[in-house]
Amino acid sequence: MAVDLEQNLRAVRERIAGAARAVGRDPATVALLAVSKTWPAHDVRDLAALGQTDFGENRAQELSGKAAELDGLPLRWHFIGQLQRNKAAAVARLGAVIHSVDRPALVGVLDRVGQETGRPVEVFVQVDLGGAGGDRGDRGGAPPGEVPGLADAVARAAGLRLRGLMAVAPRGVAPGPAFERLAALAGAVRHAHPEAVELSAGMSGDLEEAIAAGATVVRVGTGLFGDRPLPSGQDQRSPATRVTPVAGAPSASG
Repeated sequence: MAVDLEQNLRAVRERIAGAARAVGRDPATVALLAVSKTWPAHDVRDLAALGQTDFGENRAQELSGKAAELDGLPLRWHFIGQLQRNKAAAVARLGAVIHSVDRPALVGVLDRVGQETGRPVEVFVQVDLGGAGGDRGDRGGAPPGEVPGLADAVARAAGLRLRGLMAVAPRGVAPGPAFERLAALAGAVRHAHPEAVELSAGMSGDLEEAIAAGATVVRVGTGLFGDRPLPSGQDQRSPATRVTPVAGAPSASG
């Protein structure tokens, strides 16, 4: 069964609005970032025609290809994957908002691009919220203890603009406590850097908990586009025959 993008977009927006109102927030304070990774450019074009403007990718090559193919559309690209140092400059030159700054080496590379182009690169510092056993997580990010210093470095860089923090909830545990820890850290960063007002957190399966903790950007892929097909040989479904997801179903990919 083909995915109904219009229906899914409406459902996700209703979830966002309901979650915001449930904690006394204005739904307009929560932005939707459509995670289009692995989906073809025509799906992005179709969703953009419904009014969605912000799209997230996690691979530099895929981002570059889609940005070129959809050049001319009023889209705002975001990079949400772990960023390799040798790809960072290319991603920044596309004008993408980068959600995954997790080490000082990236700060230097991105700062140079921002200064060379005269257009500050907008970045989030990514936080590692750990794994189910309390160890380092597998989603990327800087350890919480290193985040304030990394935020300081971003804020000092003339070619960068610090937007806030980003994180992914640990696998296998309830997301609420992790998002509460993230919110506390975000508050400390905002105290030092009042411009860092944004919090990128929450995906298809946990956006309600993220919004309750103060998320201003939720990253939704499966809830909009459907289940991503597995690698060849594991699942023969193509994007044209993917199944519409159940609203609120857990997802590790957005």
